[in-house]
Amino acid sequence: MSGAACSRARVRTDAPPSPAPESYATPQAELAAKRLIIPVKGIDPSRIRDSYTAARGGRTHDAVDIMAPRGTPVIAADSGTILKLRTNDAGGITIYQLDPAGRFVYYYAHLDRYQDGLVEGMVIRRGAVLGFVGTTGNAPKDLPHLHFQVMLYRGRGQYWGGEPINPHPYFTRQEDR
Repeated sequence: MSGAACSRARVRTDAPPSPAPESYATPQAELAAKRLIIPVKGIDPSRIRDSYTAARGGRTHDAVDIMAPRGTPVIAADSGTILKLRTNDAGGITIYQLDPAGRFVYYYAHLDRYQDGLVEGMVIRRGAVLGFVGTTGNAPKDLPHLHFQVMLYRGRGQYWGGEPINPHPYFTRQEDR
């Protein structure tokens, strides 16, 4: 084997490799840098009430409800991959989306239906239509809205139960029109 081949395989021990700059960022700093799109088409930021700490049956909400007429398009707040499409009693028709860096899960709930063709594993772009505002699950039937939550991703496919982070301060722009 030549000396050049050996030197390429040699590991430096004099200094640790420099981590990527984003590894020093807090989750909040990373979310601020993402400039999340408001995930309901046509909703002005001034219309979104911060319901993150609101009481919900003996617990805190840990999400933001975005009120909109039934059938309003729900759009991806960030680019990423569809981790899970699920229906359950609490959230109704739901979507779990992983961000491109694999750090955050975006949870969209109470949908009326999914966008045609949406499937698990699909890579989506920021602003893509994912579904439509509804009242499925435990949402009041006369208050159509999107329940939107951001969580730290736990890894290994565990799309649920990550530490929630209030998305309200990070809605810094509307969708591109």
